Amino acid sequence: MKIIILGAGRVGCSVADSLVSEQNDITVIDTDAQRLRDLESRFDLRGVVGNGIDPEVLAEAGARDTDLLIACAAQDETNLVCCKVAQLLFNVPTRIARVRSSGFEHDREQAALLLGKDGFAVDRIICPEESLTRYIGKLVEYPEALQVREFAGGRACLVSVRVRAGAPVAGVRIADMRAGAPDLAMRMVAIYRRFPEEPDRFIACDGDTRIAAGDEVFVLSAREHIPQVLAAMHQREGQPARAVRRIMIAGGGRVGLRLARQLAQQGRFHIKVIEGDPDRCVELASTLPSEVLVLQGDATDEDLLGDENVEEVDLFLALTDDDEDNIMACLLAKRMGASRVLALINRRSYADLMHGTQIDIALSPAQAMLGELLAYVRRGDVQAVHSLRRGVAEALEIVARGDRKSSRVVGRKVSDLHLPPEVHMGLIVRGLSGAEPQADAAQAGGPEPLAEPQVIIPRSHTVIESGDHVVFFLPNKRLVRDVEKAFRLGATFF
Repeated sequence: MKIIILGAGRVGCSVADSLVSEQNDITVIDTDAQRLRDLESRFDLRGVVGNGIDPEVLAEAGARDTDLLIACAAQDETNLVCCKVAQLLFNVPTRIARVRSSGFEHDREQAALLLGKDGFAVDRIICPEESLTRYIGKLVEYPEALQVREFAGGRACLVSVRVRAGAPVAGVRIADMRAGAPDLAMRMVAIYRRFPEEPDRFIACDGDTRIAAGDEVFVLSAREHIPQVLAAMHQREGQPARAVRRIMIAGGGRVGLRLARQLAQQGRFHIKVIEGDPDRCVELASTLPSEVLVLQGDATDEDLLGDENVEEVDLFLALTDDDEDNIMACLLAKRMGASRVLALINRRSYADLMHGTQIDIALSPAQAMLGELLAYVRRGDVQAVHSLRRGVAEALEIVARGDRKSSRVVGRKVSDLHLPPEVHMGLIVRGLSGAEPQADAAQAGGPEPLAEPQVIIPRSHTVIESGDHVVFFLPNKRLVRDVEKAFRLGATFF
């Protein structure tokens, strides 16, 4: 695809890094010439110096034949106006804007009016802070998990979890695990195993593969079965899971504020926020509910953490804008007894270094948000994309369309699909409303409409039906094209 990215800041750089690696034609617009030169020296892309709302600058960037505009400059106003100019003057097909303001989230009718074709003409709003808040919220809900990614409107989830020594599945063959829980709608799609002095190695999952303590395991499952999956992987025999109740947040910036407000609304957490700026502390204390305790201080201050009983904290979250401070605060909190720690890390090299250390979760803001953009880059009816393993792997939800004549997958058994052996079909969600006109399908002699969506673990004899949402795990992004090609419709469908 030909893509224009407005803004060479932290978000723009992360987006460019991911999309360039997929051999897209990328042009970045920014007012900072030095920043663009640095980007051009690192990545195979073109930089254009100027203001993104200037028609001449957009024309120089190639807006007349661009497929996708991603406006992620620092100011919301710039991004919105850029999308409108791209629509009016250049008819750019797809326009995405980064908007920090929360006003669009509360009134959907007003947002639809403002962002529609007659408004700012934005196809999709992205807010990195909101993406992070949702992502961390899932990790609070499932504290044993390293990642939780949703598919099919939340009906299915991909979770990754580190297998603990003494857990029920440690040392068990995958075939024996399946036999022990045949009614559990779940499938193990990948294992990453630690080896001395080398990165985690991908282990293919077949029936004879034995799960080892310390493995990072990726499992696709129906949402209602996630607690059972995590218990089998992470809890020791006879020990109940420790629910998250006490949470300490280091950093009262946009992410910290959003998260503290979201968690406080649930009314079941004891929350403390540590912020160094006195003025920001006053602002936080006046904004957040009274049950949230705001403390002025340094999250790397051992005395402060000791005074606030960090050893009793179930989850310590370092969410400042400084990677080094987040890393040090998490290491200190962990050493002082915090049960679980999460560090927000922007630099990929730091995130790679911290993975698998005493820091339980090293979270990259770009990776949390990237899937929302990748769904627009993928071909076919792609509903959801999640970038995994720091951009190397990917989970993909794609809808099967057409019939046996026009589609390579509809009406065919899983065993008859021509896909590389590395591609793992994890599950199928069937009967989602809006996937297919169910009444018309029944009249045409197709399958009867389902009263409730059904999560199916595909076997070799499972037949793909039109409207099925199929979720894949791809250990390498180069396999995406094979999946897209298999689900592409033939001309007879039209």
